[in-house]
Amino acid sequence: MLEPVEVVAGSYEQVVFGYRVFPEEKDWTVKPVFTHHAHTASLSTVAASKQFIATGSKDETIQLYDMTSKTEHGSLLHHEGTVSCLEFYGTSHLLSGGEDGLLCVWSTKTWECLKTIKAHKGHVSSMSVHPSGKLALSVGTDKKLRTWNLIDGRSAFCKIIKENAHLVRWSPEGDKYAVAVNDKLDVYSLESASIISTLTYRKRISSIKFLNNTLLAVAGDDENVQIYDLDSEKCICEFKAHEIRVKAVESLMMGELCVIITASNDGFIKLWKFNMEKPEVCLLGQVNTTARLTCLSVWRPNPAKEPSAEKTAEPETTASTNKEEPLLSPSNKRVRIAPDQVILEEDVSKKQTKKKKKQKVQ
Repeated sequence: MLEPVEVVAGSYEQVVFGYRVFPEEKDWTVKPVFTHHAHTASLSTVAASKQFIATGSKDETIQLYDMTSKTEHGSLLHHEGTVSCLEFYGTSHLLSGGEDGLLCVWSTKTWECLKTIKAHKGHVSSMSVHPSGKLALSVGTDKKLRTWNLIDGRSAFCKIIKENAHLVRWSPEGDKYAVAVNDKLDVYSLESASIISTLTYRKRISSIKFLNNTLLAVAGDDENVQIYDLDSEKCICEFKAHEIRVKAVESLMMGELCVIITASNDGFIKLWKFNMEKPEVCLLGQVNTTARLTCLSVWRPNPAKEPSAEKTAEPETTASTNKEEPLLSPSNKRVRIAPDQVILEEDVSKKQTKKKKKQKVQ
């Protein structure tokens, strides 16, 4: 029996949705776990770690949720402008990028901002952390692709791109990375920093996801998803995922089963079984959120532990100390989260967010 997972999606309607997926032999069951009015503006990004979910919004805040206890964990106030991208590195750090051009590194132990980097002159459009945790990539509206050394927080490499890239992703093995510019996708080699493959989609690319180190799922401003083989530089599979444009694509391996998850402006979250050998896809399950979805992430609960924040805190801290942690010298800039946890169903997060923003120090 495959273990259940939870899919978390954000929307234009300022709401974040959580669904528990129960794998079964034929049709998979998707049941709602929570619905929360998370922000005062539309959501732009969502990220998941083993314990937390973080959401970013046009309201300039990052909201945190402890998924083990299903409680709201507080807000992070640092960015001036839309929080455009979020990504956890393991259990130790959260990285955020925004329209203010800043790339911020947060400790998940204390939730203080350890480092603030002026990454781009324009907006930070997208970022991706290397599997080792020592490097990060970012692209912005200044037409630059930057490589960051996360050990000392300095720029390690800068490449000028002729157009504004809006997506960047590392491969699972970290030997290559993909950069999307409008309808074009360039794949770079880490060793040579040169383009090794170029793919073109019909419309502007909205989401990219590595299924493994050579297979890449690509969605654009239409209803389809394409799977590319980077070795042959060919599209090996294409399927109609939704009725209108696909906004986000995620994937996960459950044993030997590859599952592709898609979210669309049509309100549906769909799960697809992808057969890597044939290749072909079939629909496993779906749910209609009735909202215009903007972002998507997957949270995998730890079945060995009961849903308690206190019980999960110690093992997470222990696990993070086994790896080299980037950016350990804290800065004096704000912010601490609210000390009190609030049950998700209680609609008090708006008042807390407004109060924190008034107290924000420049």
